Amino acid sequence: MNKKEVIIGIDPGTAITGYGIIETYGRNYKCLDYGVIETSSKWKEEKRLEKIGADFKDLLIKYTPDILAIESLFFFKNAKTAIPVSQARGVILMSAAQKGLEVHEYTPLQAKSATVGYGRAEKKQVQEMIKILLGLREIPKPDDAADALAIAICHISTNQFIQS
Repeated sequence: MNKKEVIIGIDPGTAITGYGIIETYGRNYKCLDYGVIETSSKWKEEKRLEKIGADFKDLLIKYTPDILAIESLFFFKNAKTAIPVSQARGVILMSAAQKGLEVHEYTPLQAKSATVGYGRAEKKQVQEMIKILLGLREIPKPDDAADALAIAICHISTNQFIQS
């Protein structure tokens, strides 16, 4: 059975959180929107997290997604980077739970494999494939938005055969 679903892909971060929204119907899909939520490094942590949460909720209202596909945390060399990213993820996951979204997590390696077919692909290769797969006129920028679309595509490719 084919049903329409809207997936919001998220590449979380405190300074920049990428998002990509894709609508699927069976094996067909199209990009509805992509972009970033940005915060200033001059802001206190709580203000940055509030902005991420508010802008994410606005996206949930505008697109009413069914599924959140979010980049999972992987090993960070710098704990100072991992903690803020974890906080941003927490805000997003809480908002998704409040809206009753189904949540799926994927690693960057999985997203690269799903878009390019090779988990160690370079960013430029992933961006070019996203452009092709979604029929976009140009490569989605910035990188964070392209990464979010890759996460959403990863969810679609991972689950399209399960639901068939």
